[in-house]
Amino acid sequence: MARIDDETKRRLARKMRRRRRSAVQLSQQADEQIERLLIKRFGRLASVRRFVVLWITLLLVLILAGVHQLLGLSNYYQDLRPVPGGLYTEGVIGNFTDANPLYATGAADTAVSRLVFSGLFKYDNHNRLVGDLAQDYSLIGPQQTRYIVHLRHGLKWQDGKPLTANDVVFTYQTIQNIEAESPLYSSWSGIKVTEQDPYTVVFDLPNSLSAFPYSLTNGIIPAHLLSDIQPADLRSAPFNTQPVGSGPFEWKFIDVTGGTSTDRQQRISLAAFKNYAGGQPRLDGFNLITYSDEQHMLSAFSSKQIGAMSGLDDLPDSLKNDKSVQTYVTPLTTAVMVFFKNSEPPFNDLSVRRALVLAVDRSQLDGLFDRPVQLVDSPLLKDQLGYNPTLTEPAFNLTAAKQVLAADGWTPGNNGMMVKKGQPLTFTLTAPDTPDYTKTAQFLQAEWQQLGVKLQVNYYDNEDLQTSVVADHSYQALLDGISIGVDPDVYAFWDSSQASITSAGHLNLSEYKSTIADRAVEAARTRSDAKVRSVKYTQFLTQWRNDLPALPLYQPNYLYITRGQVFNYQRTADNSAADRFDNVNNWMVRQKRVTVQ
Repeated sequence: MARIDDETKRRLARKMRRRRRSAVQLSQQADEQIERLLIKRFGRLASVRRFVVLWITLLLVLILAGVHQLLGLSNYYQDLRPVPGGLYTEGVIGNFTDANPLYATGAADTAVSRLVFSGLFKYDNHNRLVGDLAQDYSLIGPQQTRYIVHLRHGLKWQDGKPLTANDVVFTYQTIQNIEAESPLYSSWSGIKVTEQDPYTVVFDLPNSLSAFPYSLTNGIIPAHLLSDIQPADLRSAPFNTQPVGSGPFEWKFIDVTGGTSTDRQQRISLAAFKNYAGGQPRLDGFNLITYSDEQHMLSAFSSKQIGAMSGLDDLPDSLKNDKSVQTYVTPLTTAVMVFFKNSEPPFNDLSVRRALVLAVDRSQLDGLFDRPVQLVDSPLLKDQLGYNPTLTEPAFNLTAAKQVLAADGWTPGNNGMMVKKGQPLTFTLTAPDTPDYTKTAQFLQAEWQQLGVKLQVNYYDNEDLQTSVVADHSYQALLDGISIGVDPDVYAFWDSSQASITSAGHLNLSEYKSTIADRAVEAARTRSDAKVRSVKYTQFLTQWRNDLPALPLYQPNYLYITRGQVFNYQRTADNSAADRFDNVNNWMVRQKRVTVQ
């Protein structure tokens, strides 16, 4: 038994030794395989690293290309479009004092008035008369002196009260009250305004007037807030600086900063009026900030405190390379002319007026300014009813101009200036002190110097010019603009009755008098038939061309500068700077991507 045990032990020991040798051999073989198949191959990676880099680079390129394609496909089915919302901030030069549309005259006042108040009618982007508070009007009767205006239903004031025909009648009867001292008084003399029903207003004119509907664009004021105020006290009423209107934006507050007149700013804050007749504005609010001069406003625009500027003649050089700046240029229905005072020497001499007109090459005006202007060659604008291209001022002809003066007894003096009976041909031109008018006056100086005429120019601040010079016709020749408007009714500017400073309008700045022209222009404004009006205007233009009481030059542009695009702003013409707000309820400044359907 002991021998079996020993034998068994030896056999087991031999088996264990064989297993250990097998394990050692297997371990050695595994090491050899690992070394052959893995370790030795690590050294080869250096030789193939450029292939690895190329594969990784290719993979990154494929990823980037995929991302780019996805973005491209996104732009294909999405578009960047304007959306409602946002607060709009505009700067204007001037001082805010009165938003009441019966009194608003300055740039700041008229801007606030247009934003807060609405009229019976306004102008669309193509300068056509369209309804605002009114939905339409009709001309009634054989005498063509009765206009019936129908209001929209559901009109509201910004305090929630209903707006009716009573408010319209109150507005125009207040204008007609001389104690109210409205600048609109002379335009409404003799017109009877009555309420037919809450939605209908009747206007009875003393005489037929084809341009009458264009006078229905002024703001309407609320009778329920102002009827208890005496007309004589209305100009100083608190309402004028805390207004309640029916326009696209309603008054919130005014904030005044700045310790001196030069750095003083007024921030007028307005909010969208959801019940506006033309639809709730797409902007949430509108801020108007006043500045004392161009430099302060330009500084605020450059520092992005404001997003728009009104009142500049040219785009400043500092902004011309700024890609974010948008410039809107709109022709005004205004004619800039040199008005010769026909009642006094030397302009009571037709030969002098004719020679001065012939000596000016108006074609050069188009390159005088930073932007093209529409030239004016008659008392009517080129797109107006009655304009006749064959009845315009004489074309430039310096030789003919000198011949006209020679035939009238003018001869060159020792200094080249024209002289007649020992008196040189010299006069003073009065002009507004602005860059565009300065360029124009200097251009005229050079043109007339070639004719032998000495011209002295006196420049005035626009406010001083209107109150101290134009109002009294205290000038020899005046370089200024007259706002003709859409309709060609130019009675106020050329009829003899308007030549005197004591006349209601005294806008006949040339003090031009002609019986033939009077009859023609008076007949043209009282006819509703377009063909008949054109015939009458032909008679007027013929006489005006014979007399040449003024030198027509060009239509000025209104310049509106914004940072970024103002969607739906685009206008083909304006009658005044404040007309930019006629579609302000549709303006938008925000954009976002939307899916294209």
